[in-house]
Amino acid sequence: MIGQYLITFREVFEAALITSIILSYLVKTGRHLLTRYVWYGVYLAVLASLSVGAATWLLYGFLSKSMQLLFEAIAAFTAVFVLSSMIYWMTIKGRVIKKEMEQRIEKVVAKGTILGLASIAFIVVFREALETILFLTPFLIKDKVDTLIGLSIGIASALGFSYSIFVIGAKINIHKFFYFTSVLLILLAGGLAGYGVHELLEYYEEIGVNIGWLGKTAYALNISKENPLHHNNVIGSILAVMFGYTVKAEWARVIAHLLYLAIALAIFYKVSKKVS
Repeated sequence: MIGQYLITFREVFEAALITSIILSYLVKTGRHLLTRYVWYGVYLAVLASLSVGAATWLLYGFLSKSMQLLFEAIAAFTAVFVLSSMIYWMTIKGRVIKKEMEQRIEKVVAKGTILGLASIAFIVVFREALETILFLTPFLIKDKVDTLIGLSIGIASALGFSYSIFVIGAKINIHKFFYFTSVLLILLAGGLAGYGVHELLEYYEEIGVNIGWLGKTAYALNISKENPLHHNNVIGSILAVMFGYTVKAEWARVIAHLLYLAIALAIFYKVSKKVS
């Protein structure tokens, strides 16, 4: 549930943050009447994302067992790719996101394009919502209840946090916020990469494909299913979502997990140091 919460909080906070920048800029420049078009874009994005989420879940239900395994692997790999791209973008733009968004809004308003204003809000919210769907799909398949709880709490707390920043006036260093959450999300993405490989291995096994030593067990911890540290139980499930922890893993899973972390953390450190 913690991993699902972190993903949702980060994505909703980004959408709320950028939307708040748009709204506050319009109000600050005396364009109050235009804020309704921003809200139109937000409402439409929410409806569209709910439709995509429902369609994704219905599609999964109609798949055969082997195709479900392949779907889970693809969903995990897609989430890792999009998550990595988003972390890289936010690392570069974290310091100047407010300024760049205000400049973009000014250009749209100057042209008198109301549709353009609504489109910006729609794209911002729908992009984050689509990323959330991609990230949470593997977790929703494994544990519906925890995922829905994490989703609900993440949305509520992110909206509340955004409200406190832009309305109440609380201060926060957005750049540092994105820095530390990016590190946590890299760790989470590493676990997703390993999970995607594991599902791909199960898919190959289901269709009778032998990939040799890569599919062999790299390690197996002597932890029973009743033990809280098992990856399906209370403590273990938290570690599983946050860091890709599992009591048993194949060589391909271990290699993919560690390789992703090594590359992602190195790139993140290099880019962060460059833009700081």
